Amino acid sequence: MAEMTLAKALNASLRRSLAHDDRVLIMGEDIGTLGGVFRVTDGLKAEFGGDRVMDMPLAESGILGMAVGLAFKGFRPVVEIQFDGFIYPAFDQIVTQVAKLHYRTRGNVRMPITIRVPFGGGIGAVEHHSESPEAYFAHTAGLRVVTCSTPQDAHTLLQQAIWCDDPVLFFEPKRRYWTKGEVDEDALDRDDVLPMGSARVVVPGSDVTLVTYGPLVATAIDAAAAAAAGSGGGDADTVSIEVIDLRSLAPVDVDTVVASVAKTGRLVIAHEAQRTGGIGADLAAELTDRCFYHLEAAPQRVTGFDIPYPASRHEEHFLPDLDRILDAVDRTMGRRPALYAGAVL
Repeated sequence: MAEMTLAKALNASLRRSLAHDDRVLIMGEDIGTLGGVFRVTDGLKAEFGGDRVMDMPLAESGILGMAVGLAFKGFRPVVEIQFDGFIYPAFDQIVTQVAKLHYRTRGNVRMPITIRVPFGGGIGAVEHHSESPEAYFAHTAGLRVVTCSTPQDAHTLLQQAIWCDDPVLFFEPKRRYWTKGEVDEDALDRDDVLPMGSARVVVPGSDVTLVTYGPLVATAIDAAAAAAAGSGGGDADTVSIEVIDLRSLAPVDVDTVVASVAKTGRLVIAHEAQRTGGIGADLAAELTDRCFYHLEAAPQRVTGFDIPYPASRHEEHFLPDLDRILDAVDRTMGRRPALYAGAVL
């Protein structure tokens, strides 16, 4: 076991994958000599050479098109999209080619392409650098969409994505790149390793199920701790929140969430992306269908707002935080929302 940041865990995962299989190639803008904007690929070009770790032109559609050709030839390309907002020029390639070629060829062609995407806000970036485009791709049949929240998950989940024969969108929460944690680099060899498509119960609880993913998992854990501590009024003021990290957004491990909601009777879903058409909307509908007679209150969503991502000086008001999550928890419990506790309503 070694302590690593999430970014270093991704770097170690890529290094291990490159060393394990000569078919693995890494492609992207500034990933070779520079080592990537977030230094996730630092040192890999020096170790494996420019034929394996390739700096590419500023042309995301061309990068993905080249990855498709390499996959046809039996390679396993790992493509880095430098920032989330830069993925849109490659949207056509991803949706019309990468996602459909296995189906179109009646299973004769696989597309083992991993597309790494730093996503989400919280780093004070400029326009086009703080997007949350995951719902676009979760909606697209033929793609797997996953996201990590801890260094260990980053290390393990990225390798699982690279060895998967399906195309995988791998979303990395950029504001958590510097989060540190213990990493077992041999975790994939253990029998208890969590499969790529499985959700994880991070904090057990009994009163409310809080479902989230990526950058908001840490915030959800803080919310669970705050709710367990209560407001100083005794046990009646405490709430036991069960936190679930979805990890996989397509497909979603609905069974794990159903089992939790059947126990708690209450559901809160949180994500940074805009509210309308988000992952939370689909999950709330699915859980309402499957858990209708268990629910004690309507599911609540805590999300970004239906506006373009704001200027960095305003992003703290856009991003879901502990107070907004606890406010939603209060609503499911039938309490006066925490955000309005001091107001006359």
